[in-house]
Amino acid sequence: MSWMLLSSKPGAHETPQDNQIGYSDPDARVGRTGRTFGLGYKLHLSIDSKTMLPLSSTFASANQNEKKHSLTLLGKAKQVLASSGSKLRSVIADSQYSNSKIRSAVDKAVIPYPTNQKPGDRNVLRVDKKFRTYGPEDQKAEYHKRPPIEAVNSFLKTQCSMVVNKVRGLTQVATYALFSILCLVLNREAAQNIGRADKAVSPTFFNN
Repeated sequence: MSWMLLSSKPGAHETPQDNQIGYSDPDARVGRTGRTFGLGYKLHLSIDSKTMLPLSSTFASANQNEKKHSLTLLGKAKQVLASSGSKLRSVIADSQYSNSKIRSAVDKAVIPYPTNQKPGDRNVLRVDKKFRTYGPEDQKAEYHKRPPIEAVNSFLKTQCSMVVNKVRGLTQVATYALFSILCLVLNREAAQNIGRADKAVSPTFFNN
């Protein structure tokens, strides 16, 4: 699971009376993105790590915490897998999603504990600022399967212009994001059909 900001940086587009709200887009909110802040929305997305196909998604203003939407996202993913006769084996996510509710909702949660969480068992998965992992070897190996979600994020950001887009309002942004996800699915299908699964997130390959 992951998220990305879907609008511009705070500044000229903020409401003069309230620097947490967008001026040209009243639905937008200021939220943290990495070490800075941005004005806009978040796309919460889950994918299958093997196929790189999206399983579920939900959308919210950027000021809403990931944990608030984690169970909704997880529930949708379980429904999609169940409809295809599959079952959720494990959840691999960033530390932003670390909470007891999501850990208890799955058989195996590969989610690093942030520094402000101190579980009773000291031998737990942790990730430092340089993305070095510490903890049980099996969890470290599982966590290293995260690159596909980063590739999907990169696809949506760079190929579908989801970092900064020209639509306004949560409904319009969600529609734009869903069309972008559909492009990802079609690109993945095309790559699979020609036996080039490695081109699942490379639309430029099909431009030649």
